[in-house]
Amino acid sequence: MIKKMAKVLFVALMAVSLVACGGSDDKGGSSGSANVHVFYYDYGDTYISTVRTALDKELDGMDVDYTDYDAAGKQQTQTEQVQTALSSGATMLVVNIVETGSDDAAMTIINAAKEKDVPVVFFNREVSNEVVNSYEKCAFVGTDAKEAGIMQGEMIGDELVANFDKYDLNKDGKISYAMFKGQEGNNEAIYRTQYAVEDADKKLEAAGKAKLEYYDSANSDKYQVDQDGTWSAKAAQDYLATALGKYNDGNNNMIELVICNNDGMAEGAISALQTAGYNKKGGDKTIPVYGVDATKAAVDLIGQGIMAGTIKQDAEGMAKVIALAVKNNAAGEDTFKGIDDSGVEGVKVDDGVAKARIPYQIYTGE
Repeated sequence: MIKKMAKVLFVALMAVSLVACGGSDDKGGSSGSANVHVFYYDYGDTYISTVRTALDKELDGMDVDYTDYDAAGKQQTQTEQVQTALSSGATMLVVNIVETGSDDAAMTIINAAKEKDVPVVFFNREVSNEVVNSYEKCAFVGTDAKEAGIMQGEMIGDELVANFDKYDLNKDGKISYAMFKGQEGNNEAIYRTQYAVEDADKKLEAAGKAKLEYYDSANSDKYQVDQDGTWSAKAAQDYLATALGKYNDGNNNMIELVICNNDGMAEGAISALQTAGYNKKGGDKTIPVYGVDATKAAVDLIGQGIMAGTIKQDAEGMAKVIALAVKNNAAGEDTFKGIDDSGVEGVKVDDGVAKARIPYQIYTGE
Protein backbone atom coordinates (compact mmCIF):
# COMPACT_ATOMS: atom_id res chain seq x y z
CA MET A 1 0.00 0.00 0.00
CA ILE A 2 1.44 3.31 -1.06
CA LYS A 3 0.24 6.51 0.53
CA LYS A 4 0.31 9.64 -1.55
CA MET A 5 -0.77 13.00 -0.26
CA ALA A 6 -1.75 15.97 -2.31
CA LYS A 7 -2.45 18.73 0.16
CA VAL A 8 -3.94 21.80 -1.43
CA LEU A 9 -6.57 24.09 0.07
CA PHE A 10 -10.05 23.47 -1.34
CA VAL A 11 -11.17 26.36 -3.54
CA ALA A 12 -14.29 26.83 -1.47
CA LEU A 13 -16.21 25.24 1.31
CA MET A 14 -18.51 22.63 -0.20
CA ALA A 15 -22.04 21.91 1.02
CA VAL A 16 -22.93 19.17 3.43
CA SER A 17 -21.99 15.67 2.18
CA LEU A 18 -20.54 13.71 -0.72
CA VAL A 19 -23.12 13.11 -3.39
CA ALA A 20 -24.14 10.19 -5.46
CA CYS A 21 -22.08 8.91 -8.25
CA GLY A 22 -24.40 7.29 -10.72
CA GLY A 23 -26.60 10.09 -11.95
CA SER A 24 -28.37 11.19 -8.75
CA ASP A 25 -29.74 14.71 -8.67
CA ASP A 26 -29.00 15.06 -4.97
CA LYS A 27 -26.42 17.77 -4.36
CA GLY A 28 -24.07 18.11 -1.44
CA GLY A 29 -20.43 18.56 -0.54
CA SER A 30 -17.84 18.38 2.15
CA SER A 31 -15.32 20.65 3.77
CA GLY A 32 -11.66 19.92 3.43
CA SER A 33 -10.04 17.53 0.98
CA ALA A 34 -11.54 14.21 -0.10
CA ASN A 35 -10.06 10.98 1.22
CA VAL A 36 -9.92 8.73 -1.86
CA HIS A 37 -8.86 5.08 -1.72
CA VAL A 38 -7.90 3.39 -5.01
CA PHE A 39 -7.87 -0.40 -5.23
CA TYR A 40 -5.97 -2.14 -8.05
CA TYR A 41 -6.49 -5.79 -8.85
CA ASP A 42 -2.77 -6.34 -9.51
CA TYR A 43 0.12 -3.88 -9.76
CA GLY A 44 1.91 -6.47 -11.91
CA ASP A 45 -0.54 -6.07 -14.79
CA THR A 46 1.24 -3.93 -17.40
CA TYR A 47 -1.83 -2.01 -18.51
CA ILE A 48 -3.05 -1.47 -14.96
CA SER A 49 0.36 -0.11 -13.97
CA THR A 50 -0.02 2.44 -16.78
CA VAL A 51 -3.47 3.44 -15.51
CA ARG A 52 -2.09 3.75 -12.00
CA THR A 53 0.74 6.05 -13.10
CA ALA A 54 -1.69 8.23 -15.03
CA LEU A 55 -4.29 8.33 -12.24
CA ASP A 56 -1.68 9.15 -9.59
CA LYS A 57 -0.62 12.09 -11.76
CA GLU A 58 -4.22 13.28 -12.07
CA LEU A 59 -4.88 12.97 -8.32
CA ASP A 60 -1.60 14.70 -7.46
CA GLY A 61 -2.99 17.82 -9.08
CA MET A 62 -6.25 17.75 -7.13
CA ASP A 63 -7.37 18.60 -3.61
CA VAL A 64 -7.40 15.02 -2.38
CA ASP A 65 -5.58 12.68 -0.10
CA TYR A 66 -5.35 9.29 -1.76
CA THR A 67 -4.08 5.81 -1.04
CA ASP A 68 -3.29 3.09 -3.60
CA TYR A 69 -3.73 -0.61 -2.81
CA ASP A 70 -2.46 -3.74 -4.56
CA ALA A 71 -4.68 -6.83 -4.22
CA ALA A 72 -2.08 -8.95 -6.08
CA GLY A 73 -4.87 -10.82 -7.85
CA LYS A 74 -6.66 -11.91 -4.65
CA GLN A 75 -10.27 -10.86 -4.07
CA GLN A 76 -10.18 -11.61 -0.34
CA THR A 77 -7.20 -9.28 0.01
CA GLN A 78 -9.01 -6.52 -1.84
CA THR A 79 -12.22 -6.95 0.17
CA GLU A 80 -10.24 -6.65 3.40
CA GLN A 81 -8.45 -3.57 2.06
CA VAL A 82 -11.80 -1.93 1.32
CA GLN A 83 -13.09 -2.70 4.82
CA THR A 84 -9.95 -1.21 6.36
CA ALA A 85 -10.23 1.91 4.20
CA LEU A 86 -13.85 2.47 5.17
CA SER A 87 -12.97 2.04 8.84
CA SER A 88 -10.21 4.62 8.48
CA GLY A 89 -12.49 7.32 7.08
CA ALA A 90 -12.46 6.87 3.30
CA THR A 91 -14.86 9.29 1.60
CA MET A 92 -14.67 7.63 -1.83
CA LEU A 93 -13.71 4.20 -3.19
CA VAL A 94 -12.23 3.69 -6.67
CA VAL A 95 -12.11 -0.04 -7.38
CA ASN A 96 -10.46 -2.20 -10.05
CA ILE A 97 -12.29 -5.33 -8.91
CA VAL A 98 -10.44 -8.67 -8.86
CA GLU A 99 -13.31 -11.10 -9.38
CA THR A 100 -15.74 -10.38 -12.21
CA GLY A 101 -17.20 -13.86 -12.77
CA SER A 102 -20.18 -13.05 -10.55
CA ASP A 103 -21.61 -10.01 -8.74
CA ASP A 104 -20.74 -11.33 -5.28
CA ALA A 105 -17.46 -9.49 -4.72
CA ALA A 106 -18.74 -6.21 -6.13
CA MET A 107 -21.93 -6.40 -4.04
CA THR A 108 -19.89 -7.03 -0.90
CA ILE A 109 -18.03 -3.80 -1.57
CA ILE A 110 -21.26 -1.94 -2.42
CA ASN A 111 -22.95 -3.09 0.80
CA ALA A 112 -19.95 -2.02 2.89
CA ALA A 113 -19.87 1.38 1.18
CA LYS A 114 -23.62 1.86 1.67
CA GLU A 115 -23.24 1.51 5.42
CA LYS A 116 -20.84 4.47 5.39
CA ASP A 117 -22.69 6.37 2.64
CA VAL A 118 -19.50 6.38 0.56
CA PRO A 119 -19.51 6.61 -3.27
CA VAL A 120 -17.92 3.83 -5.33
CA VAL A 121 -16.48 4.04 -8.83
CA PHE A 122 -15.50 0.72 -10.35
CA PHE A 123 -13.12 0.89 -13.30
CA ASN A 124 -11.55 -1.20 -16.07
CA ARG A 125 -12.88 -4.60 -14.99
CA GLU A 126 -16.59 -4.28 -15.60
CA VAL A 127 -19.29 -4.93 -13.04
CA SER A 128 -22.88 -5.62 -14.08
CA ASN A 129 -25.60 -3.05 -14.60
CA GLU A 130 -27.38 -4.60 -11.63
CA VAL A 131 -24.42 -3.78 -9.39
CA VAL A 132 -24.22 -0.16 -10.54
CA ASN A 133 -27.98 0.38 -10.34
CA SER A 134 -28.17 -1.19 -6.88
CA TYR A 135 -26.61 1.92 -5.30
CA GLU A 136 -27.25 5.52 -6.33
CA LYS A 137 -23.66 6.37 -5.40
CA CYS A 138 -22.05 3.90 -7.79
CA ALA A 139 -20.62 4.20 -11.30
CA PHE A 140 -18.27 2.43 -13.71
CA VAL A 141 -15.50 3.77 -15.94
CA GLY A 142 -14.21 1.45 -18.63
CA THR A 143 -14.72 0.33 -22.19
CA ASP A 144 -17.14 -1.66 -24.33
CA ALA A 145 -15.79 -5.16 -23.72
CA LYS A 146 -16.90 -6.49 -27.11
CA GLU A 147 -15.24 -3.69 -29.04
CA ALA A 148 -11.65 -4.83 -28.41
CA GLY A 149 -12.36 -8.35 -29.64
CA ILE A 150 -14.21 -7.14 -32.72
CA MET A 151 -11.44 -4.69 -33.63
CA GLN A 152 -8.74 -7.28 -33.03
CA GLY A 153 -10.58 -9.77 -35.25
CA GLU A 154 -11.04 -7.24 -38.03
CA MET A 155 -7.38 -6.23 -37.84
CA ILE A 156 -6.26 -9.87 -38.00
CA GLY A 157 -8.68 -10.70 -40.80
CA ASP A 158 -7.53 -7.79 -42.97
CA GLU A 159 -3.87 -8.75 -42.55
CA LEU A 160 -4.45 -12.44 -43.30
CA VAL A 161 -6.58 -11.75 -46.37
CA ALA A 162 -3.88 -9.46 -47.77
CA ASN A 163 -1.03 -11.90 -47.04
CA PHE A 164 -2.64 -15.33 -46.81
CA ASP A 165 -0.01 -17.28 -48.75
CA LYS A 166 2.76 -15.69 -46.69
CA TYR A 167 1.23 -16.83 -43.39
CA ASP A 168 0.08 -20.27 -44.59
CA LEU A 169 3.48 -21.80 -43.89
CA ASN A 170 2.64 -25.42 -44.69
CA LYS A 171 0.45 -24.47 -47.67
CA ASP A 172 -2.57 -26.46 -46.47
CA GLY A 173 -5.00 -23.65 -47.27
CA LYS A 174 -5.65 -22.81 -43.60
CA ILE A 175 -4.10 -20.64 -40.90
CA SER A 176 -3.57 -22.44 -37.58
CA TYR A 177 -3.65 -20.26 -34.49
CA ALA A 178 -3.00 -20.26 -30.76
CA MET A 179 -5.22 -18.22 -28.43
CA PHE A 180 -4.20 -17.06 -24.95
CA LYS A 181 -7.02 -15.98 -22.64
CA GLY A 182 -6.42 -13.77 -19.63
CA GLN A 183 -9.02 -14.99 -17.16
CA GLU A 184 -12.08 -17.20 -16.95
CA GLY A 185 -15.34 -15.43 -16.14
CA ASN A 186 -14.05 -11.98 -17.12
CA ASN A 187 -16.18 -10.28 -19.78
CA GLU A 188 -13.24 -8.60 -21.46
CA ALA A 189 -11.43 -11.93 -21.76
CA ILE A 190 -14.56 -13.75 -22.91
CA TYR A 191 -15.39 -11.26 -25.64
CA ARG A 192 -11.82 -10.83 -26.84
CA THR A 193 -11.43 -14.58 -27.14
CA GLN A 194 -14.73 -14.96 -28.98
CA TYR A 195 -14.78 -12.01 -31.35
CA ALA A 196 -11.11 -11.99 -32.30
CA VAL A 197 -11.69 -15.33 -34.04
CA GLU A 198 -15.27 -14.76 -35.21
CA ASP A 199 -14.56 -11.43 -36.86
CA ALA A 200 -11.31 -12.62 -38.41
CA ASP A 201 -13.26 -15.56 -39.84
CA LYS A 202 -15.86 -13.19 -41.33
CA LYS A 203 -13.12 -11.37 -43.22
CA LEU A 204 -11.53 -14.62 -44.39
CA GLU A 205 -14.81 -16.17 -45.54
CA ALA A 206 -15.79 -13.00 -47.39
CA ALA A 207 -12.51 -13.27 -49.30
CA GLY A 208 -13.09 -16.96 -50.10
CA LYS A 209 -10.52 -18.20 -47.58
CA ALA A 210 -10.83 -20.94 -44.98
CA LYS A 211 -11.68 -20.07 -41.38
CA LEU A 212 -8.96 -20.03 -38.74
CA GLU A 213 -8.15 -23.47 -37.34
CA TYR A 214 -7.07 -23.92 -33.72
CA TYR A 215 -3.69 -25.66 -33.71
CA ASP A 216 -4.63 -28.40 -31.21
CA SER A 217 -7.71 -30.36 -32.29
CA ALA A 218 -7.85 -32.06 -28.87
CA ASN A 219 -8.55 -28.74 -27.13
CA SER A 220 -12.30 -28.16 -27.45
CA ASP A 221 -12.08 -24.77 -25.70
CA LYS A 222 -9.81 -23.47 -28.46
CA TYR A 223 -7.79 -21.37 -26.05
CA GLN A 224 -5.40 -21.65 -23.11
CA VAL A 225 -6.10 -19.51 -20.06
CA ASP A 226 -3.89 -18.02 -17.36
CA GLN A 227 -4.94 -20.23 -14.45
CA ASP A 228 -4.05 -17.47 -11.99
CA GLY A 229 -6.30 -15.01 -13.80
CA THR A 230 -3.56 -12.39 -14.05
CA TRP A 231 -3.24 -12.21 -17.86
CA SER A 232 0.47 -12.85 -17.44
CA ALA A 233 3.33 -12.97 -19.93
CA LYS A 234 4.68 -16.05 -18.18
CA ALA A 235 1.49 -18.06 -18.73
CA ALA A 236 1.52 -17.37 -22.47
CA GLN A 237 5.25 -17.98 -22.72
CA ASP A 238 5.03 -21.33 -20.95
CA TYR A 239 2.02 -22.51 -22.97
CA LEU A 240 3.52 -21.55 -26.31
CA ALA A 241 6.98 -22.90 -25.51
CA THR A 242 5.39 -26.28 -24.77
CA ALA A 243 3.24 -26.16 -27.91
CA LEU A 244 6.20 -25.35 -30.15
CA GLY A 245 7.85 -28.57 -29.08
CA LYS A 246 5.25 -30.43 -31.16
CA TYR A 247 3.86 -27.82 -33.54
CA ASN A 248 6.77 -26.48 -35.55
CA ASP A 249 8.36 -26.19 -39.00
CA GLY A 250 10.15 -29.50 -38.61
CA ASN A 251 6.81 -31.30 -38.21
CA ASN A 252 5.23 -29.20 -40.97
CA ASN A 253 2.49 -28.03 -38.60
CA MET A 254 3.88 -24.74 -37.26
CA ILE A 255 1.50 -22.46 -35.37
CA GLU A 256 0.95 -19.67 -37.90
CA LEU A 257 -0.81 -17.02 -35.81
CA VAL A 258 -0.90 -16.06 -32.10
CA ILE A 259 -3.82 -14.11 -30.62
CA CYS A 260 -3.58 -12.78 -27.06
CA ASN A 261 -6.12 -11.09 -24.81
CA ASN A 262 -3.57 -8.46 -23.79
CA ASP A 263 -0.11 -7.18 -24.64
CA GLY A 264 1.50 -8.81 -21.62
CA MET A 265 0.54 -12.24 -22.91
CA ALA A 266 1.67 -11.18 -26.40
CA GLU A 267 5.10 -10.33 -24.98
CA GLY A 268 5.27 -13.76 -23.36
CA ALA A 269 4.32 -15.47 -26.61
CA ILE A 270 6.99 -13.51 -28.46
CA SER A 271 9.60 -14.61 -25.92
CA ALA A 272 8.69 -18.25 -26.63
CA LEU A 273 8.85 -17.66 -30.38
CA GLN A 274 12.22 -15.95 -30.12
CA THR A 275 13.63 -18.87 -28.16
CA ALA A 276 12.50 -21.08 -31.06
CA GLY A 277 14.18 -18.80 -33.61
CA TYR A 278 11.22 -16.66 -34.69
CA ASN A 279 10.23 -12.98 -34.37
CA LYS A 280 13.71 -11.63 -33.93
CA LYS A 281 14.51 -8.08 -34.96
CA GLY A 282 15.56 -8.15 -38.58
CA GLY A 283 14.91 -11.90 -38.80
CA ASP A 284 13.25 -13.64 -41.73
CA LYS A 285 10.94 -15.93 -39.71
CA THR A 286 8.02 -14.08 -38.12
CA ILE A 287 4.71 -15.37 -36.78
CA PRO A 288 2.08 -12.61 -36.47
CA VAL A 289 1.29 -11.93 -32.80
CA TYR A 290 -1.59 -9.71 -31.72
CA GLY A 291 -2.50 -8.24 -28.34
CA VAL A 292 -4.67 -5.59 -26.68
CA ASP A 293 -3.75 -2.44 -24.72
CA ALA A 294 -1.03 -0.69 -26.80
CA THR A 295 1.40 -0.71 -23.90
CA LYS A 296 4.73 1.01 -24.49
CA ALA A 297 6.47 -2.36 -24.77
CA ALA A 298 3.98 -3.55 -27.39
CA VAL A 299 4.25 -0.34 -29.39
CA ASP A 300 8.05 -0.73 -29.39
CA LEU A 301 7.77 -4.37 -30.55
CA ILE A 302 5.40 -3.36 -33.35
CA GLY A 303 7.79 -0.61 -34.39
CA GLN A 304 10.58 -3.20 -34.66
CA GLY A 305 8.44 -5.54 -36.79
CA ILE A 306 8.44 -8.18 -34.03
CA MET A 307 4.73 -7.90 -33.12
CA ALA A 308 1.94 -7.47 -35.69
CA GLY A 309 -0.61 -5.25 -33.94
CA THR A 310 -2.61 -4.34 -30.87
CA ILE A 311 -5.77 -2.55 -29.80
CA LYS A 312 -5.20 0.65 -27.87
CA GLN A 313 -6.94 0.85 -24.52
CA ASP A 314 -6.54 4.45 -23.44
CA ALA A 315 -4.96 4.38 -19.97
CA GLU A 316 -4.59 8.16 -19.79
CA GLY A 317 -8.18 8.62 -20.92
CA MET A 318 -9.41 6.22 -18.26
CA ALA A 319 -7.44 8.11 -15.61
CA LYS A 320 -8.94 11.42 -16.76
CA VAL A 321 -12.51 10.14 -16.51
CA ILE A 322 -11.90 8.57 -13.08
CA ALA A 323 -10.37 11.85 -11.89
CA LEU A 324 -13.42 13.70 -13.23
CA ALA A 325 -15.66 11.36 -11.21
CA VAL A 326 -13.59 12.01 -8.08
CA LYS A 327 -13.72 15.79 -8.61
CA ASN A 328 -17.45 15.80 -9.26
CA ASN A 329 -18.26 13.68 -6.22
CA ALA A 330 -16.14 15.88 -3.99
CA ALA A 331 -17.91 18.96 -5.38
CA GLY A 332 -21.39 17.48 -4.91
CA GLU A 333 -22.01 17.19 -8.64
CA ASP A 334 -23.28 14.41 -10.87
CA THR A 335 -20.48 11.86 -11.39
CA PHE A 336 -20.05 12.40 -15.12
CA LYS A 337 -20.86 16.12 -15.31
CA GLY A 338 -18.64 17.73 -17.96
CA ILE A 339 -17.50 14.43 -19.45
CA ASP A 340 -17.80 15.80 -22.99
CA ASP A 341 -15.14 18.35 -22.07
CA SER A 342 -12.87 15.84 -20.33
CA GLY A 343 -10.39 15.74 -23.21
CA VAL A 344 -11.15 12.05 -23.84
CA GLU A 345 -12.28 11.69 -27.45
CA GLY A 346 -15.35 9.57 -28.07
CA VAL A 347 -16.19 8.83 -24.43
CA LYS A 348 -19.89 8.13 -23.87
CA VAL A 349 -22.19 7.34 -20.95
CA ASP A 350 -24.69 4.48 -21.26
CA ASP A 351 -28.41 5.13 -21.16
CA GLY A 352 -30.07 4.03 -17.93
CA VAL A 353 -26.89 3.14 -16.05
CA ALA A 354 -23.91 5.20 -14.88
CA LYS A 355 -21.26 3.58 -17.07
CA ALA A 356 -18.75 5.68 -19.00
CA ARG A 357 -17.21 3.98 -22.07
CA ILE A 358 -13.83 4.95 -23.53
CA PRO A 359 -13.36 3.77 -27.14
CA TYR A 360 -10.63 1.41 -28.31
CA GLN A 361 -8.43 2.04 -31.37
CA ILE A 362 -6.58 -0.28 -33.76
CA TYR A 363 -2.79 0.14 -33.66
CA THR A 364 -0.43 -1.44 -36.18
CA GLY A 365 2.26 1.22 -36.14
CA GLU A 366 1.17 2.71 -39.45
